[in-house]
Amino acid sequence: MHYTGTIWRPPYEAYSALVQVTAGCTHHKCKFCTLYEDVPFKFRMSPLSEVEEDLKEISCYYRNAKRVFFTGANPFVLSFDKLKTLAGLVRKYYPKAESIGCFARITDITPKTDEQLKELRRLGYNSITIGVEAGDDEALSFMHKGFGTKEIIRECKRLDEAGMEYNFFYLAGIYGRGRGEIGAKNTAVVFNQLNPKIIINSMMTIYCTSELYQEIQDGSWKEETEIEKLMELKVLIGNLNIDTYFATMGASNCVNVEGHLPKDKTRMIKWLDEVISSVDEKELRRYRENLRHL
Repeated sequence: MHYTGTIWRPPYEAYSALVQVTAGCTHHKCKFCTLYEDVPFKFRMSPLSEVEEDLKEISCYYRNAKRVFFTGANPFVLSFDKLKTLAGLVRKYYPKAESIGCFARITDITPKTDEQLKELRRLGYNSITIGVEAGDDEALSFMHKGFGTKEIIRECKRLDEAGMEYNFFYLAGIYGRGRGEIGAKNTAVVFNQLNPKIIINSMMTIYCTSELYQEIQDGSWKEETEIEKLMELKVLIGNLNIDTYFATMGASNCVNVEGHLPKDKTRMIKWLDEVISSVDEKELRRYRENLRHL
């Protein structure tokens, strides 16, 4: 198998066949991100010959996978024609596969026409995972995400029209000290206009190799406390009115909370209230500082 650097996948893709089609990230400018620093280049598409070799190999050992997940920071950036070709390779080696997933940036959706999105859905692309991080323009701009809330709403509504499901990665702590609650409320306003099937939460963990670390050293940004991050989650959950599954997944989360919204909202908020009233900031901070890798 051809893999470059650390291979990242959403927790819910654990049983998917993982095949690398890109490596690195086309954007590579988010101030907090250190996920692809072990990749020796910014971005590249895997040669089709490698992708086919990997699909052939993995299909010999994992014959009954119902889903193939293309790895890389944002494979959905590839052109319609390339994505169509890749879907054909999946059908060749996994004729019974029900869907194809991958990571995507909001800006990866924009160049594709409505008809192309519908065709990609027909070819099997579904439940793609988008790292929106937040629905707050101040935070998105400061972190150099490369898109804003208008783009999030516009492009996700296009996915809705195409019948393509999508999931969100949310990043608790992205707003900075003192802005967690207002940022969460702003994000709920955006998310409530959309239809993410799953919202997965990660918590801001800042490593010294990130641009954001230098911002903190310069005094131009202050990190939210761990308690603030939990309060932020409580506000976000309390203001979400859509039908979605919300979960804190991954090592960055020191507290677990998950459930289906809106039916589990009361239970989730009650649990967060109990945690917030009982945990020690120093203990949570110790967890964060000893988290060597996401």
